[in-house]
Amino acid sequence: MASKIPIAWLQLIRNKLRSCIAVAGIAFIVMLMFMQLGFQDALYSSATQVHRSLQGDLFLVSSQYKALTATQSFSRTRLYQALGFDGVESVTPIYLGFAKFKNPDNGEKYSIYVMGFEPSKAIINLPGIKENLDKLKLSDVVLFDKDSRPEFGDVAIRFQRGESQPSIEIFPFDSLAGLRLRVGGLFSLGPSFGVDGNLIVSDTTFLRIFQNARPTDKIDVGAIALKPGVDTAKITQQLREKLPNDVLIFTHEEFVNFEKEYWANRTPIGFILNLMLTMGSVVGIVIVYQILFSNIASQLVAYATLKAIGYANNYLLRVVFKQAFILAVLGYIPGWITSKYLYEFAMKATKLPISMSFNNALIVLIATALMCMTSGALTINQLRSADPADIF
Repeated sequence: MASKIPIAWLQLIRNKLRSCIAVAGIAFIVMLMFMQLGFQDALYSSATQVHRSLQGDLFLVSSQYKALTATQSFSRTRLYQALGFDGVESVTPIYLGFAKFKNPDNGEKYSIYVMGFEPSKAIINLPGIKENLDKLKLSDVVLFDKDSRPEFGDVAIRFQRGESQPSIEIFPFDSLAGLRLRVGGLFSLGPSFGVDGNLIVSDTTFLRIFQNARPTDKIDVGAIALKPGVDTAKITQQLREKLPNDVLIFTHEEFVNFEKEYWANRTPIGFILNLMLTMGSVVGIVIVYQILFSNIASQLVAYATLKAIGYANNYLLRVVFKQAFILAVLGYIPGWITSKYLYEFAMKATKLPISMSFNNALIVLIATALMCMTSGALTINQLRSADPADIF
């Protein structure tokens, strides 16, 4: 049994250059798979970070709701109707919208995401919000996302230096008149594939920013807190049956999953990431197949000799599969190491939450092994054709 492994290994190292090229090719495919999975995880993680941080048991949205960055407003009355149901403890309206942020350093305007809510409680649980809630109660004071992209200037840096509250200017998209606001604190959220920067304001400040853009009785998300011990499934069903069909009711998990499904199946970026992952696997199969095919072709006499002295086809096939497995392991290791550095570089460049997870490492390892084994299976027919009578 021990003699079988050296044969596979010795055949690979007989032509070191070809084997090194094979390992490099597999490592490249491994890096592609890691980057695709990394960006896919970053897509879902960043798109649902606000959802996961929302404090509530149920969430009310418009029946036209698509995603948090493409919300449709609905009447605030629906939320207060939900408050009348037994088991509902409190409700909180949340206002969402995009505005233009004027970079205080160069005057350029960039789209920024604005989230507003009543500052009586931290409905959004993110670092920096709870300790700055009292500041939101002041007129025209905002919290600035310190992890926003650099296009928004050095607002966070100036605030951290201890300067008096930096002044910023916000413009609704349909208006040339801006509103000057003061930064009262910082919080941490970061960009996503649909958002470059974030602001948190009180509900009154939000309505001032968008006073000509939307009716004051329209909200984007309603957070519903249930009383302790209430049957969540039962109250959810009651709300769905009793409230008009112009709103949807989600549990927390359903709210997160709905957003994931939107980005995965209803946007081009989700399709592109899945397509690139599939294409990378196909390219990897082709590369390994070519290497194994060339290896068998160059050593066909050796395989025929083994057949002539009594080795069965099954033994030779196991040699090929072991070669494929060795190539998979040798290609995976440098691909994994390089991908870790690429993740760090991409995270710094994009500020997206790209990180190496154990699940992705395991998925890519299994995919690499299957890819190489599939290539080995495709080369079997050539090995079967190695007939000692024809060669000798």
